[in-house]
Amino acid sequence: MCGAGCVPGDHGLAVTINATSADHGLGWESDESYRLDVSTKGGVVRAQVLAATVWGARHGVQTLAQLFTATAMPATSAGTAPRMTLLAAGTAHVSDAPRYPHRGVLLDTARHFLPLAALLRTVDAMAASKLNVLHWHATDSHSFPLLLPSAPQLARLGAYSAREVYTPAAVASLLRYARLRGVRVLLEIDAPAHCSAGWTWGEAAGLGPLVLCPAKQPWRSYCIQPPCGQLNPANPAVYAVLGAIYRDLVRALPPGEALHLGGDEVFFPCWNASREVTDYLAATGRGDRGDADFLSLWAEFHAGSLAALDAAAGHSQTPAVLWSSHLTRPPYLESYVDKSRYVIESWTEANDPLPEQLLARGYRVILAAKDAWYLDHGWWGRTTYRSWKVVRDRRLPSSSGTPGVVLGGEAALWGELTDAANLDAKLWPRAAALAERLWSDPAESSTAPGVEARFLAHRQRLLALGVNAEAVSPEWCQLRDGECA
Repeated sequence: MCGAGCVPGDHGLAVTINATSADHGLGWESDESYRLDVSTKGGVVRAQVLAATVWGARHGVQTLAQLFTATAMPATSAGTAPRMTLLAAGTAHVSDAPRYPHRGVLLDTARHFLPLAALLRTVDAMAASKLNVLHWHATDSHSFPLLLPSAPQLARLGAYSAREVYTPAAVASLLRYARLRGVRVLLEIDAPAHCSAGWTWGEAAGLGPLVLCPAKQPWRSYCIQPPCGQLNPANPAVYAVLGAIYRDLVRALPPGEALHLGGDEVFFPCWNASREVTDYLAATGRGDRGDADFLSLWAEFHAGSLAALDAAAGHSQTPAVLWSSHLTRPPYLESYVDKSRYVIESWTEANDPLPEQLLARGYRVILAAKDAWYLDHGWWGRTTYRSWKVVRDRRLPSSSGTPGVVLGGEAALWGELTDAANLDAKLWPRAAALAERLWSDPAESSTAPGVEARFLAHRQRLLALGVNAEAVSPEWCQLRDGECA
């Protein structure tokens, strides 16, 4: 039996899609709104999707797909098997647009190499969930898997093996695949900290040491996490190599696409252990080597890397993203971090005032709340696993009345204990709970009637895409809407 508003049996479907703008730009300013109208006449379901851009039209089609479901109908006679029937909403009117333009997932391919197929599968799940930014944390101190034409030594020395690299063709394939699904790729080359593997070739090439304290022990004296390594801010060759990296990335990425420049967890004792750095500080009037001196050196590094990016791009309009850090806090923030160039990605907890401080000072902010949206938590140390309900119910700070802007947020799946074998289950369907928070910013909690049923239904869609999303409730609950909320 098909309920009210459904179309039983075998019927036709006619879909009309109309995007009124020829602008195919994809970024924080893109119009992703759409309108979907569904009606039924003469046994035919007619759906019309109207949007300003192709990206909004894609979202409308995704919503249309969610208005269909397959269900098993009982056997009509003894000896016959149950049959599957497709049920469709016979009438619907949806006018929709995202609350936030940045709705992301961070994948880390440095701690464990993730095959291209795993990245493409993640993009499929993101598109089905209306997430639109794949933050690709491509490199770290553990490995440098990006094979770059201008600096191939980085991957040759820094990849785990010759097979575990992303060639220019693989990068182009990922970018093209993602863009067709309305997903931007925000590439991150972490620096100046989190650099070790791949960076040790400088002296042999006559460039001097590019990286300091690489894999040095005891590691707790030189870094936050092993293996240690920080770029050498006193060596001009570092900025030349960064310029070559940025040149390759600018050529590969769509025009105007942002780059993530890393920038967190700089550990001053590493720099302080280098005679080259301490001599440079003394020569530039910073011989006391206190925190203020190292903070100014850290800011100087970012100024040099940003200049290298601008030279690679041929202009100074490329948006640059930095992680929140000691450098992005008052009173240093406005002296060292240009709000017209940098977007700050804050990974602070709910009780930290930093996001509000950034907004009050006019910065653009992306939230990656480690106490709710770090999906690797719960498997290591004293971290806590966050259920989909915690993920969904974490609110973003308000930018109302401030000169700053909350661009959106990200679910971060750091890769220390994540590889291709467990990627899907750690990421999905919890990342879809964040997708709802970032798309509609719902007022009701995850315990409101209908929310859990909607979430469980979306997990089934992900499974149908070939995504091994983890189970989040007994099947009994899925079959009894609302009885487990």
